[in-house]
Amino acid sequence: MPSDAPLYRAAFRLVLSRMDPEQAHRLAVSGLRVAHRLGLGAVLQRLTRPQESLRTRALGIDWPSPFGLAAGFDKSATAVLPLACLGFGHIEVGTVTAQPQPGNPAPRLFRLVQDQALINRMGFNNDGAAAVRRRLERTAARIAKLRERGAHAPVVGVNIGKTKVVPLEGAVEDYLLSASTLAPVADYLVVNVSSPNTPGLRQLQEIEGLRPLLRAVGEEADAAAGRHVPLLVKIAPDLADDDVDAVAELVTELGLDGVIATNTTISRERLRSEASVVEAAGAGGLSGPVLAERSRQVLTRLRAGLGDSAAIISVGGVITADDVSERLRLGADLVQGYTGFIYQGPLWVRRINRELARRRPAAVRG
Repeated sequence: MPSDAPLYRAAFRLVLSRMDPEQAHRLAVSGLRVAHRLGLGAVLQRLTRPQESLRTRALGIDWPSPFGLAAGFDKSATAVLPLACLGFGHIEVGTVTAQPQPGNPAPRLFRLVQDQALINRMGFNNDGAAAVRRRLERTAARIAKLRERGAHAPVVGVNIGKTKVVPLEGAVEDYLLSASTLAPVADYLVVNVSSPNTPGLRQLQEIEGLRPLLRAVGEEADAAAGRHVPLLVKIAPDLADDDVDAVAELVTELGLDGVIATNTTISRERLRSEASVVEAAGAGGLSGPVLAERSRQVLTRLRAGLGDSAAIISVGGVITADDVSERLRLGADLVQGYTGFIYQGPLWVRRINRELARRRPAAVRG
């Protein structure tokens, strides 16, 4: 089958790039959902299902592919199954907060096309933990049926964050409410303390505040689910090297299952886009290829500090199969993408999986 990349690039240039980014995102999600309801999911599955050679073991879970979709695309779990039909080995929904919230005022999502990057200050807009749980309960039942039939079924993770109106001193209780609600329907759970778009959130990355938060969430998640739910923490690329080392030490101390590295950055260094365009976008987290170098550095540092005691999911600037292979060689157990999906199109993950399978076994850990 010929590559869809040239066709998608033309559509992006002529149509999608002229639309408001958030409107284009909603249109894409709606299109995936409609296609799935019309029965096109089965057709897509035959084209995009990851090759068996890509199966990976991490966090005590079997993953159909080491490559998955990062949190941020499906914030409220409205399109897990349609996205799964594209071939992602896992879908991480969220960030979900205990209470529903609209997020920051629009416009809040901006493209830097010259850099194939995004700036967002979405502010954890989502439908809240209770609504997401109801959706994931229905999704879990359908995924179980897919597995019974031997069809492609992704791992589903849930990324949780602090509700904006909750003060920092109430953060632990807020995370615990999300954990107790969502852990029973999550294959793994992620504590997000690294978004730049919730005031004060990144202060929770400080070790003395992070330790009791992660310990409490882990205990609450396992109790609510009646099983061990793998727990990871998602950190920012803007942490100093010493702080990355401290996170690795804390993860080891607590026996945490893993780390997701990294979230978006507040830095605006090394961008090719005109300064006026960047300034017009304003504050927010930057994602895209410009983040790749720091993401690789954090990955390497974490793996050195963790040894084999915990898993690492690497994310940030991942565009090609070469990028995925490199992260796996540097010590990642799994890899995620998001911004590349926006710029590369719906069959992007298929192209990555096919190339990874061609390179197996050298490319994939596990």
